[in-house]
Amino acid sequence: MSLHAQLSPEAQARLDAQRRNSTISSILVSILVIVLFGVILAFIFLPPILKETPPIISYQAPASDDQQLENKKMTNSVERKPSAPSSARSKVITAATTSNVAVPVPEIDVPDPSTDFGDGDDFGDGWGSGGDGGGGGGFGAIPASMRKRCSPEDRMQRLLANGGTERCEEVVVKGLDWLQETQNEDGSWDGSNKSAMTGLAILAYLGHCETPVSPKYGTTVLKGITWLVNLGMKQNGRLNTDPDNPMPYQHAIATYALGESATFAKQLGFNVPNLFEVTQKAGQYIIDNQNKSGGWEYGYREESARGGDLSVAAWQIQALKACKHTGLDFQGMSSCIRRALNYVEQREQGHGGFAYSGDTPAGDRTYFSLTGAGMLSLQMWDKGSAARKGAEYIRKNSKLIWNDDKWSDLYTHYYESQAMMNRGGDDWEFYNNMFRDEVLNAANPDGSFKPTADTGHSLNNVHYRTCLSILMLEVYYRFLPATGAGVR
Repeated sequence: MSLHAQLSPEAQARLDAQRRNSTISSILVSILVIVLFGVILAFIFLPPILKETPPIISYQAPASDDQQLENKKMTNSVERKPSAPSSARSKVITAATTSNVAVPVPEIDVPDPSTDFGDGDDFGDGWGSGGDGGGGGGFGAIPASMRKRCSPEDRMQRLLANGGTERCEEVVVKGLDWLQETQNEDGSWDGSNKSAMTGLAILAYLGHCETPVSPKYGTTVLKGITWLVNLGMKQNGRLNTDPDNPMPYQHAIATYALGESATFAKQLGFNVPNLFEVTQKAGQYIIDNQNKSGGWEYGYREESARGGDLSVAAWQIQALKACKHTGLDFQGMSSCIRRALNYVEQREQGHGGFAYSGDTPAGDRTYFSLTGAGMLSLQMWDKGSAARKGAEYIRKNSKLIWNDDKWSDLYTHYYESQAMMNRGGDDWEFYNNMFRDEVLNAANPDGSFKPTADTGHSLNNVHYRTCLSILMLEVYYRFLPATGAGVR
């Protein structure tokens, strides 16, 4: 006989309840474990999916000039939007180390920059104070005279409003196409005076707001800037193709181009290795080698009986203005400019013309062909009111006749076109009627420009005159006219 213990109904009920609770607890624990595991997986795998990081090209600097590195190709899959490029979409071109040797140019694929860059401002205020600080598209700190030209719609509006024609824009674009086709393999331009010629080409592209992030010309501009940076890195900031001969034209024009490039680089978020370092050293070299007269001399001699000339000085003054806009630190900038502008004012003659050196015009001509250079130098540093007589002199005496040796000096008109645009009003209307069609009619079908009759100019080759002609035709939007006619 076996004995079986039997539970009372109350005990059996309590046991059943415990079993149910145990089962429910097991299920809940299982669910919690599954949820916790899922959270851990999400923490590990979701951030790389959700986080949008900027594309970066990184490469080691080469060990020698002869060593070639394979170009890196990057595909940008970011959806293009009409808004301005944000920091998350900016192209970064960065070297892993700082080196004084050549930096290879990466092949990059970039989005279209925004065409909405806010409101414009007066030329003098824009260059003098660094712009109004407003506007969108990352161009708030770029001077208004630079920012406004970046909108194709606004560019065409200003072109037409200031007396240009649609053909002006067509000729400029063809000229930029020609420059793109004639660029040297290493990124420079022309066969002699390469740093100056490369600087002029870069300025022509930047004048149309074509930067390393431009879809059509981006690679061309990047290669040109990189070539100048490489040159400066090898020569501690000196931008002459002959390191033993500090040629002020070459160095200043190249510095001007790098200064504008650096300003755009800060606002668009692209990084060309060593650009800011070379720009700072190049600008400081100009300041440190000013002649005691306040001007600049050939060879950057600080002392000479002649004291330099206005032609050399004008390029240094333009370069320093571009450097100032970068926000970099330049020792002695203010005192240097004060002495320079005093030198320029001393070149102004009683009739309004500006002398080349001393009180005489350049060459054997009677026309004071550097009047525009003197005016622009003063206008760029908010001394435009001192240029009134210069505008009167130009209206009475200046001519542009492409096939006339006496009146076909494009160097003269490179400056006069900008200075008279800044004057605005009747001064600009007079000058525009004189120069516009002469330049347009000299354009070749391939985008270059015909030779002028001014065979005496040593730099009057096809690249030189094409760059100057493009810069002259960009004046409608590259620089803005004074808000008050007759003020500057």
